Amino acid sequence: MRYALLICNDEKAVISPEERSRRFAAFTSFQEEMEARGVLVGRERLRPATSSRNVQVRDGGLVIADGPFAETKEQIAGFYIVNCKDLDEAIEVAAKIPAAQYGTIEVRPVWEM
Repeated sequence: MRYALLICNDEKAVISPEERSRRFAAFTSFQEEMEARGVLVGRERLRPATSSRNVQVRDGGLVIADGPFAETKEQIAGFYIVNCKDLDEAIEVAAKIPAAQYGTIEVRPVWEM
């Protein structure tokens, strides 16, 4: 079954260049491990939520607003799509994402169409 692992963290957190390099290396290592396991289907890093737009159609009219929609401390920074045998394996994979140490990983099953 496929799962979306949504990486949520504080976009406004200030980190040093050294920490940024350490995190990049940790993500690279995680991705290589998951590719070797054969569970990694896809991944994307997202630009900050402030660059997003919210689109709605109300009463036949288009409403466009600057994002993010919700005022929260954490925003979705990126995601992985993994193919795991069950929720337990998806949670195990999510716990290995480096951002789990300083943010939140939401594990959500993909609704197969």
